[in-house]
Amino acid sequence: MIVGILIAVVYTMGSLVDLIMEGIFNTPGWDNWARIFGIDWLSWELFVVAPIWLLVLLICIIAIWIGYSMLTTPAPVPLEELEEELAAEED
Repeated sequence: MIVGILIAVVYTMGSLVDLIMEGIFNTPGWDNWARIFGIDWLSWELFVVAPIWLLVLLICIIAIWIGYSMLTTPAPVPLEELEEELAAEED
């Protein structure tokens, strides 16, 4: 719950508040306190690109998992062999 609240607050500050402060009030340096290693961590561009990147990465991981499962799953036994085994068990 706490992590969800923190993510909601930071995402709101980085997206909506950043657009309002830089667009309407024309104060581009309002988030200088959030600059670490020269990166503006509350930039709205980062908050648009990061979720899209995570979704693409998740889709790629799912595709890799499906491909790996298809590659490593053995072929199914033919129905004729199953019918022969069932007939042999009945006798």
